[in-house]
Amino acid sequence: MKGRGRQLALDLPHRQALGRDDFLVTGSNAAAVALVDQWPDWPTHAALLIGPPGSGKSHLVEVWRQRSKASFVQAVDVRVETAPELLLSGAVAIEDAAPSLDERGIFHLFNLAKQQNSSILLTAQTRPERWKIVLPDLLSRLRAIPVLEILPPDDALLRGVLVKLFFDRQIAAAESTISFMLTRMPRSLSAARLLVTEIDRRALEERAEVTRPFVAKVLGDFSAPELFGDED
Repeated sequence: MKGRGRQLALDLPHRQALGRDDFLVTGSNAAAVALVDQWPDWPTHAALLIGPPGSGKSHLVEVWRQRSKASFVQAVDVRVETAPELLLSGAVAIEDAAPSLDERGIFHLFNLAKQQNSSILLTAQTRPERWKIVLPDLLSRLRAIPVLEILPPDDALLRGVLVKLFFDRQIAAAESTISFMLTRMPRSLSAARLLVTEIDRRALEERAEVTRPFVAKVLGDFSAPELFGDED
């Protein structure tokens, strides 16, 4: 349109819904969601969620934290001396368990949680057998807890997440645009977030409507590593 210039896209905050009602449930995550919904009536004091990057583990952990009032810590930061403080609320979420964790710290936390009837929810990308655990008692404890796997998102979940992400940013995206994105984007929830963020930024900057041709242009302007290489 004549006279329409480009405008600077300000990095303004937008509301990101993280409640249980906002977590979309499909076959790829139904078992993990059921575990969270079952708390505090878990069969054991701890559980483990595993899944690839961008599968929605962190979102589901946040849902559980809102429900349980759990504290939060990265697995690499768990130490023997910090275990009592982590369980002050009666529950703790431990993210990104991996080979670099402090085995004595995690083992002590497990023992303390069992003694205090507290709850632990861990997340990881792989099962404990692949963490190269040296401490036999810790590996035994980890093998004894429920392990729920979140599979890569299916079409139904990705479609729902894209709709939600656009809604959170107050963007009206047609069904044909959503379908177009599904056939061309990487299969992860973090990729969906990055893509919608970039579409929003470009639409504001160029004062453009979010149409299928516009989305195609955004996708075409970025190679996969540039746009989606740092998925979390």
